[in-house]
Amino acid sequence: MNKTKAVVVFSGGQDSTTCLFWAMERFDEVEAVTFDYGQRHKLEVEVAAAIAKELNVRHHVLDMSLLGQLAPNALTRTDIAIEQQEGSLPTTFVDGRNLLFLSFAAIVAKQIRAKHIVTGVCETDFSGYPDCRDVFIKSLNVTLNLAMDYPFVIDTPLMWLNKAQTWELADRLGAFDFVRKRTLTCYNGIVADGCGECPACLLRKKGLDDYLAMPGQEAHSR
Repeated sequence: MNKTKAVVVFSGGQDSTTCLFWAMERFDEVEAVTFDYGQRHKLEVEVAAAIAKELNVRHHVLDMSLLGQLAPNALTRTDIAIEQQEGSLPTTFVDGRNLLFLSFAAIVAKQIRAKHIVTGVCETDFSGYPDCRDVFIKSLNVTLNLAMDYPFVIDTPLMWLNKAQTWELADRLGAFDFVRKRTLTCYNGIVADGCGECPACLLRKKGLDDYLAMPGQEAHSR
C-alpha cells in the first residue's frame, strides 16, 4: 500500500507547529523543512530542530541566507525597526519569502516522493502579506506542478482560521500546552508567551485570550 507523505514548512512557531501536529494526524510519514535565512534570532532554527526531534520528525534545515541579502527587512536586520506605517506593509515582510520557501520545500518533497506540502499561511489574521493569500497559494500550486511535472498539493489548514480558531485546532489535536509552551512566535526571540509587545506576540495573545474566553476552557485558564 502506498503511504501518504507530507513535508511541513516549519519555523517552530505557533502556526507551523500546529500544522505539524495536523499533518502527523493525517499522513503516514511527515518531514519538516526549516529555512535559515539569517533571521535575527538563531533560536528560531534551534527551537524548530528541538521540536522536530521531540516529535520524531525528520528535519531538514536549508541555508537561505541569500534572502536576507536580497530583501533587507526587520527580521534579518537589527538596524531596521519592527513597525508598520499606515497604508504600507510591515517592515517584517520579506519579499519572495513564501515563494522561495514553498518552491524549495517542493524540491525536497519530490525527492522523498511526498505529494503534500503543508504551510501555515493564513488570510484571516495576518498583516497583509501578499504571499499569505489563498490566490497566491493556488497559483503557486499550479506553477510547481508544471515546473516539476509532479502532482503536488499545497495544504493550508489555517488559511481561513483566526488566531482563536488556530488555538482551538491545536487543542483539538491534543497539542495546546505543547504549542503554548514550546513554540517561538515572538519577533524578539522569546519562547512561549514571548515579549508581549511585538506584533506577533500581540496577535498570538489576542487569539489565546479570545479562545480562553470561550465556554469550557477553564482547564486552560492561567
